[in-house]
Amino acid sequence: MFAERLKIAMESAGYDVRPSTLEREFNLRYWGKPITFQAVRRWLRGDSIPNQDKLQLLAKWLRIDPHYLRYGEGSANNVSEPSAPWEVSSSNEERQILSLYRSLPTAQRKVVRKVLETFVRAYSTGEVSKV
Repeated sequence: MFAERLKIAMESAGYDVRPSTLEREFNLRYWGKPITFQAVRRWLRGDSIPNQDKLQLLAKWLRIDPHYLRYGEGSANNVSEPSAPWEVSSSNEERQILSLYRSLPTAQRKVVRKVLETFVRAYSTGEVSKV
């Protein structure tokens, strides 16, 4: 059952098997609309299974084969991709900022993105002095 495999994967990765933990850790990594506490509770109870993009993120985060996580069978033809060289662990401050960003409605996210892009362009052309 999906819920049991998810719980085992969370435990194996060193996380408490609690809806609040799953909600927090998932939303720190997910770029879409944040998942609710009730939704992750349904995953852990076995009432529902996440859609494919969320399942892929769960599998990557918990370092488990997505096919196994969903179906419980080993995948003989497992396709994997090496991690991008730019993937680095983020600081607590970066995770907090990302969490705040993800909590914003789409329109406000676009504004924040434009502001960041403006700062980056100004910085890269030397208009902003280094601190």
